Amino acid sequence: MAIDPAAWASFKDRFVTREGRVVDTANGRISHSEGQGYGLLFAAASGDRQTFERIWDWTRLALMVRKDALFAWRWEPDVPVPVADPNNATDGDILIAWALVEAAERWPDGPFRNAARRIAEEIGGRLVLWDGAGGPLILPGLAGFGAGERSDGPVVNLSYWVFPAFARLATVAPAFPWQRLEASGVDLVRRARFGASRVPTDWIAMAGNRPRPADGFPAILSYNAVRVPLYLAMAAQGERALYEPFAAAWTDGGAAGLPIVDPLAGRASGRMGEPGYAAVGALTSCIASGARVPTSFSTPSPSENYYPAVLHILALSAARLTWPACLGR
Repeated sequence: MAIDPAAWASFKDRFVTREGRVVDTANGRISHSEGQGYGLLFAAASGDRQTFERIWDWTRLALMVRKDALFAWRWEPDVPVPVADPNNATDGDILIAWALVEAAERWPDGPFRNAARRIAEEIGGRLVLWDGAGGPLILPGLAGFGAGERSDGPVVNLSYWVFPAFARLATVAPAFPWQRLEASGVDLVRRARFGASRVPTDWIAMAGNRPRPADGFPAILSYNAVRVPLYLAMAAQGERALYEPFAAAWTDGGAAGLPIVDPLAGRASGRMGEPGYAAVGALTSCIASGARVPTSFSTPSPSENYYPAVLHILALSAARLTWPACLGR
């Protein structure tokens, strides 16, 4: 990953506390394993060991409250019990393990490789359904998503396939076929094309190996699935057909923001208004059709909230490393 020094400095100043907590500024200033993972990944990519260790120390102390090597998904400030739900979020676990692999390569004298191995082995051993009829599936959390817990289960979230991470996890947990997991995710992107818009929803039911929008969740492509084409781009997946439905569904972005798509109705049901979301849309459109990204793409906003700031940094990194033509290079 390539991260612009100014973007990292801005991110660190606005979202990382002195203790190492990454703050979700649009969500009650909570912290979660996903945010800690992104913070660790950015610090490792920037060569900022001091901040990496600060984030890692807080993550271990605050979120390693389970009996396994996984992380509680949410930490809430200003309440008597900051971790009310000990369930994990698998995308957070994957991001943290990936960041630790990167740190181990950059700083081999540290304890990071062993930590990455323990987490990756827990993910591979407990959170992936390797024998699924259509290929391996990622459980979004250890509790609540399996076939024995839901009539439409297992239920998955395609944005939890962090495609660029799997080859890195293979370096510390080689007993698991991570390449098969990446392939199953790409295949699910092709299969989970719902309604007139032909895009996935955030939450997908996989009962009978027939993807459909999951019961009890809004049947929309929004703040979760916006990451699907981004992670594909970061992993250098070059098949344009993977990106085209997303690009088509987001055609009428503009100043109002990237559409939240209701694929069954074939229309927008809202907007994701901050610039980081538009950056993902611009990168997706460029890969799908060759459309140049706007000049604003190269400069993350200094005022947007945590999550779109993350997306903008990741989109810019993907463009610089893998899709330089989108930047006119």
